[in-house]
Amino acid sequence: MEQEIELQKRTNQIQEGDLVLLWFEDEVNYLIEVARGKRASIHRGRPLEVESWIGQEYGSKIVCEHASAHLLRPSPEDLMMKTSRESGVIYPKDAGLILLRAGIGSGSKVLEIGTGSGAFTTILAHAVRPDGKVFTYDRREDFMKLAEKNLKRAKMLDWVSLNKREAGEPIPEKDFDVVILDIPTPWEEIAVVREALRGGGALVSLNPTYNQIEQVAETLKVNGFIRVEACEILLRPILARAGRTRPVQRMVSHTEFLVFATKIQS
Repeated sequence: MEQEIELQKRTNQIQEGDLVLLWFEDEVNYLIEVARGKRASIHRGRPLEVESWIGQEYGSKIVCEHASAHLLRPSPEDLMMKTSRESGVIYPKDAGLILLRAGIGSGSKVLEIGTGSGAFTTILAHAVRPDGKVFTYDRREDFMKLAEKNLKRAKMLDWVSLNKREAGEPIPEKDFDVVILDIPTPWEEIAVVREALRGGGALVSLNPTYNQIEQVAETLKVNGFIRVEACEILLRPILARAGRTRPVQRMVSHTEFLVFATKIQS
């Protein structure tokens, strides 16, 4: 028992190479990799000596020049939203339902078409580890390089295979549990990815407009998919304050329509 407690203490201590979310009370935050000799620039004073965080517990408070902050363990959402991006990203409100509805978890084999900056790839990798794998494809090499950089920073690259591919090309791997389509014309890929998806496997398509979900839904139905369903998720934050609790006046509203389907055998 004492050994288990000591192990928990060690694993909650910040080590060199760990990622830390530096969180300020004004809700400005930074995702920082801990390294000896490193200095982190902040908005509330002089740069911080990151090396001094080694050995401290996650959750610890530090005092900066003009404010205080906390050293937090980054969540998957933090890793996702701190991704360097050159394309649109899937928001956490959509990502959570995709993982749940598609049944993505440890050991899953996932095919993603449309890597982009790798934000959702990061979440997929986090979900399938340690025994699963994400095979992600994009036609743009610059996106692939950026995604690789983001995945490496998030320490998720070991569970991802990055591949360049043009639209319509066959998928060399087979027997995927789930297919994710995050591309402008997903209906053009359905026949191809169907061959790579196992029977009973899930397909998810992300589409910003109504006409896109109409076309992808009809294409799914004629290509041997059932349970074709579409939805949109709206998440409204609440300002929780004593005597003044109310919804926020601004929110991220429409991001994507989500289309779900299940493959059946011919």
